[in-house]
Amino acid sequence: MKIRSITTGISLESPMDHTSIQKAAKFNAKAQQELEAQGYEVQTTRISTQSFENYLPGYTLFEILDNSERLEDICHQFNLDFFNIGCAKNPEIISIIPAILKRTEKIFCSSTIGDFPNGINFESLQASAQTIHRISTETVNGLGNFRFCAGANCPPGIPFFPASYHEGNSAFSIGLECADLLTEAFSKSRTLVEAETNLTEIYAEHLINLEKIASKLAQEFHISYQGIDASIAPSLDKSNSIADAYETLGLGKFGHSGTLAISALITRVIKKIPVKLCGYSGLMLPVCEDIGLAKRASEGTYNLTDLLLYSSVCGCGLDTVPLPGNISVEQIEAILLDVASLAIKLDKPLSARLFPIPGKQAGEMTEFNSPYLVECKIFNPQPSMNQSR
Repeated sequence: MKIRSITTGISLESPMDHTSIQKAAKFNAKAQQELEAQGYEVQTTRISTQSFENYLPGYTLFEILDNSERLEDICHQFNLDFFNIGCAKNPEIISIIPAILKRTEKIFCSSTIGDFPNGINFESLQASAQTIHRISTETVNGLGNFRFCAGANCPPGIPFFPASYHEGNSAFSIGLECADLLTEAFSKSRTLVEAETNLTEIYAEHLINLEKIASKLAQEFHISYQGIDASIAPSLDKSNSIADAYETLGLGKFGHSGTLAISALITRVIKKIPVKLCGYSGLMLPVCEDIGLAKRASEGTYNLTDLLLYSSVCGCGLDTVPLPGNISVEQIEAILLDVASLAIKLDKPLSARLFPIPGKQAGEMTEFNSPYLVECKIFNPQPSMNQSR
């Protein structure tokens, strides 16, 4: 198991609040040092803020863009690779996001398209669909969408980007990369009952130990500990694919019958681990961040509708899903409507990070050439009933 991220949330007084950012960066470095001393590999440390609508009030478009570039400069100054300026609810502010991402490399952000108490925010959803479409055409190879998602019912304190945002006093949370634990548990299991028992034992041992270290860090540095996002998050490691782990249980390929049941099993295990959970804390199925998931998607064993079905019992929604470059704004809106409807109906956090690929059609291969993504066939946003079988 690796630690994908130590994420510290701060509330900025202004975009030039160097002191708060520097303090968070110093804590992240100390926390990384301590966790690595305890034998954990820490891949990234990150900082997220409250909604940038709150600390850029009244700024003009040009001032917002200038300030986003100043934040980027601060990231370089403190050697920060991942900085999230939080979520936006206002459609006018959401429409500025493509320009922000075009001018920066380290800035992430999200939009809010609905929540359980208030339902779907249709204006923000429409603005988010337009933003995804614009980002795909206004950033190199459309990869600006790697740093943006539309979220529904997402709480503060998620350590994973781009959905991360913060509220209140400074606090930290931890996100994991632990597909290897899934592989370990399932490879020694002959039945689903054994798989659940083995995964519970292995996962609990690691998370309980990690929480002890995190609680000690919170006391030592006088900062709130928000918990562990215990989501089963994948890696690019060929030997630890989530899809491959599923298939060791003998129910066929990922995407075939039984996939939903295994997904529900994994999330059930996560929810009963006796640690402080935060964020999604479910199964993550980011198509282009897992070699096995990308392979099965390219083979057509599952489609967009299937991913939404799995989201009803597991993780974070639709993540790193490649779509044709000629997808319409209306089609993106329809996808976001489904994600938001599911999140609100089930009162769970879901998000959509969609990748329309300029110049590519459904069925063609992506050409990301990115260290963070694997290549995959582009999904058809409106698959026929038997396309994935």
